[in-house]
Amino acid sequence: MIRSIIFAAASIVALSGMAAADDAEIKAKAQAFAQTEIKKWAADPDIVAAITAANAERAAFDQAKIDELDKQWKAEVGAAAHPLIDATAGNPASAKLKAICEGQGGLVTEAFVMDAKGMNVGMCDATSDYWQGDEAKWQKTFSAGPDAVFVDDVEQDESTQKFQVQTSITVVDASGKAIGAMTVGLDAESLMSK
Repeated sequence: MIRSIIFAAASIVALSGMAAADDAEIKAKAQAFAQTEIKKWAADPDIVAAITAANAERAAFDQAKIDELDKQWKAEVGAAAHPLIDATAGNPASAKLKAICEGQGGLVTEAFVMDAKGMNVGMCDATSDYWQGDEAKWQKTFSAGPDAVFVDDVEQDESTQKFQVQTSITVVDASGKAIGAMTVGLDAESLMSK
């Protein structure tokens, strides 16, 4: 009996160690993918132009205005009418991101870009909130500088039941100045098979 308990405990420790190793490998592959692919996507002229325009348009927005828009966005998710979400989904940056999501054979599960305040600018699918400025995906990229890459923890997606990792980078303009951030969700299984 004691031997069985010790064996079971050792098996659990070994499995959790293996999962941690898998997570580390997934995160390393996501980091490399960010350098080779996501940086190219973030440099797309339509993405850069959309973020630049959003930064100019929203320059005077204070936190109260950002909170108001975030509240509106959250209310529109799943509602019959969603003008704020539609405006974001219908712009050229969103068209580029949709093409990326559709053209990666299931590897890319989501993609969205944010402005200098952390508000959504473009997306392939609607996010659950509008303001990302209070989240690590924006804080550890845009706020960290032009070369920042942030790979979040591997998590199971509620809707698909697949494991994914959000990989975020700072978006820069032609001069190399940080103007926003891009987050790309990567399917962990597809990433490991690359």
